[in-house]
Amino acid sequence: MKKFLLITAAVILAIIALSSVGHIVGLAISLFIVYFSYKQFMATNSTVGKIIWAIIGLIGFSGLLGSLPALAGIAAIYILYTGYKNWDRNKETPPVVNNEEDPFKGFEREWEKLKNQR
Repeated sequence: MKKFLLITAAVILAIIALSSVGHIVGLAISLFIVYFSYKQFMATNSTVGKIIWAIIGLIGFSGLLGSLPALAGIAAIYILYTGYKNWDRNKETPPVVNNEEDPFKGFEREWEKLKNQR
């Protein structure tokens, strides 16, 4: 039952991620426009140039706000990635403890070692 729920959640997350691909691309383009316009705004010295780059930056920022649903897609992709990475973690066997090094198996032996240390 647990595997069924995990697979169902993975399918739902995959649908969310695939439906957000367009928003993710728009977010990346808008981020690039905002970053490039900021760099050019800081590099230019003329007032007209600063106004033009500020307008371009505002246009990119409005596109960035329109692409905010991409955050749900990015979160879905991250959850899918971590789920895939930890899928077989529960199936790992616990490490085997060597019987010779286990102090609870040979209590008398350990007690004698403690008595001989005095």
